[in-house]
Amino acid sequence: MLVRWVILAATVVAVSWAVMIILARRLPPGLAKDLAAVLPACVTTARRLRTDPRVPRRVKIVVAFAGLWVLSPIDLIPEFLPIIGPLDDIVVVALALRYAARRIPAEALTEAWPADRRILHRLAPATAAVTTTDRAL
Repeated sequence: MLVRWVILAATVVAVSWAVMIILARRLPPGLAKDLAAVLPACVTTARRLRTDPRVPRRVKIVVAFAGLWVLSPIDLIPEFLPIIGPLDDIVVVALALRYAARRIPAEALTEAWPADRRILHRLAPATAAVTTTDRAL
């Protein structure tokens, strides 16, 4: 019985992530597309920052905590609620990203960000002054 619930919960989370990724790619430009793109972009950024030597250990710990929060089955807002389910995850990841932006070189954060730079500049205004060539995705 417990195994069925775990499988069901994992399926719901996977489907909600798939919907967010699809929305992030298919929605027309605007706020809805930006919101759908934030969490997948933050996960990719966290993965890239984890291996960057310019990032201090304390920042890596905060970013890892945010990643664990996203993966945790315990949420303030249940994941199965459409659109608002991942909202607490987005807030925690955005706070961790802002914390990291104040403690690492803006270039490191800009290089690690895979999505539209406008979103990053909203989350971490210090990165607006950085001009780098976009990474190949």
